[in-house]
Parts: sequence; structure tokens; C-alpha cells
Amino acid sequence: MPPEPQQATPEAGTAAGAAHRSESKPRWTERLHGLGPVIGLVLLCIAGTSLNSDFATVDNAMNVLTRTAFIGIIAVGMCFVIISGGIDLSVGSMAALIAGCVIMFINAMGPMFGSPLLAVMLGALLAVVLGAVFGLAHGLLITKGRIEPFIVTLGTLGIFRAYLTYFADGGALTLDNELSDLYAPVYYASLLGIPVPVWVFLIVAIIGGVILNRTAYGRYVQAIGSNEQVARYAAVGVDGVKILTYMLLGVCVGIATLLYVPRLGSASPTTGLLWELEAIAAVIVGGTALKGGAGSITGTVIGAILLSVISNILNLTSIISVYLNAAVQGIVIIVVAFLQRGRR
Repeated sequence: MPPEPQQATPEAGTAAGAAHRSESKPRWTERLHGLGPVIGLVLLCIAGTSLNSDFATVDNAMNVLTRTAFIGIIAVGMCFVIISGGIDLSVGSMAALIAGCVIMFINAMGPMFGSPLLAVMLGALLAVVLGAVFGLAHGLLITKGRIEPFIVTLGTLGIFRAYLTYFADGGALTLDNELSDLYAPVYYASLLGIPVPVWVFLIVAIIGGVILNRTAYGRYVQAIGSNEQVARYAAVGVDGVKILTYMLLGVCVGIATLLYVPRLGSASPTTGLLWELEAIAAVIVGGTALKGGAGSITGTVIGAILLSVISNILNLTSIISVYLNAAVQGIVIIVVAFLQRGRR
């Protein structure tokens, strides 16, 4: 005879209900984390409009987005690094050194090639290549050298900026006037009324989102950040993925730098100062877990814009000094880290 079916006990029903509630709670928590940056941005925009009517103008919006583009592009690459469980403290110094090398290259090659346009194009390519090479060096030191990312990038932070100071002899490296005029449209030109840096930022963000959410590499990055040892057991090439992740960040730094150079036409020891703070802040404000394993490019983009809006409001009002921008960003990082306690 077939065994009699077991009847559900009250205890089993209670356990099932508790399990269901425990599963639904994280979903709501994650949704809240995802909506947090958006809600914060909306509230900031409302506050900015009420404090100064100039805040809500189209020109000011384009100005905010253009200034966001540099940090936003770097933050897209930083998002991959943090999701993988790493960190990079050198991006500001890296950008400064890349900017200096690009300026020296364009100034030297312009007269030699007899074509300033060719020199500028090759200089832009050099920026991306240098970023990839610096990222490769970071990845190799971290994976093959078995050195903590914090230590590696803290060391290169000083190395990159020291070499720029050496090349500039303590001053500034400046583009020649003719080359500067030729390079300027990269920053100042517009397409359909939207500045070129904003378009580049949008394209980089879309590509980053596709890579993170629609490719095996993106899944590997998240798996490594969640549990590196389990990822190794699952036959994921952890070292190779980490190296590619730091190279991706380096490429993003190179792209941001080639957009930044025509803005001032020079590079000095203060170029890119605190960019690493702003990029990391944009990523974690956007909801990416500090412990790695979870994050989104959309949240990172919103986080970068949110930080730029804070700076813009401080510039348009007299609530606190604009010199305290970095302090505000530091407070934001601490608050978000406090709210993310225990998050996996």
C-alpha cells in the first residue's frame, strides 16, 4: 500500500511563513537601496531650486553634467573594481600623469608630423593605452605579486604624481596654442545641444552596464566580489578577471583624461587631486556594496550626478564654504558606509 500522505503541521506552516518573510525582506531592502540614490537626487534638486532659481536652468544642468562626466567615467570603471572586492586610490594621480604625457606627446609630435590633427588623435589614443598599461601593472601586482590593492594603489598614487611633478619641473605642462585650439572642441563642442563629454559619459555608462549585467565577465566580477574562494572552486579565472578589471578602470581614466585636457590645456601637480575620493564616493553613494559582490552602473551614474549637484548647490548658495566640498563628500562616504553595515 502506498504510504499515507503526511499532513502539514502548524510548526511547518509557521516555518514556511517565516522563510517566505525572510526571502521577501531582502528583496524590499535591495529595492530600498536601489531607490535611495534616486530619492536623494530628487530631494537635492528640489532643495537647489528653492535656494536659487538659477539651479533649474538648462545651462546649469548642462554645466553640472559636463563636470560630472570626468568623475562619472572614472566611477564606471571604479564600480567594477569595488564590486570585485578591490579598490584603487591612484586614479587622480594616474589621470594627472596621463594628462602630462599626452600634452608632452602632442607638443612634440605636432611639428614633427606636420599635422596637428594627427598628433591630437594619436595623443588621445596614447591616453587610453597608458591607462590600460597602468591598470595592467596594478592587476599584475595585486594578483601575481599577492599585494593588497590598498597598498599597491597607495604606492602608485605617490609614484604617478611624483613623475608628473618631475616632468613638469615642479610647474605645469601646457599645450601649445595652436594645438590647444584644435583640441578644444573635444570639451567645448556640442551635439544636439548636449556637450560632447556628456555624450561620452553616457556611452561609457551604457557599455559598462551591458558588460556588468549581460556578459560572463560581469557575472565573474560579481562572483569574485561575493566569495573569491567559491569562484575559484567554480573554475573562474580569478586572476585574469581581476587584471581585466583594473585595466578597464585604467581605460576609463584615460578616456576621462583625454576629455579633461582641452578644458584647461595644462597638467600640474594638482591635476586630478581627490578624484579618487569623488569616484569612490560616487560608487558607494550609488548603492554598490563596500564588501563587493553587488552594485550597478546606473546607481553609480546617479551617485556621480548627486555629488556634482551637491557641489553645484554649494557654489550657487552661501550655506557653507565651497572649500568644504571635499569634507561634504567625506561625510557622505561615512554616512553611506554606516547605512551599509552588515550588507552582503
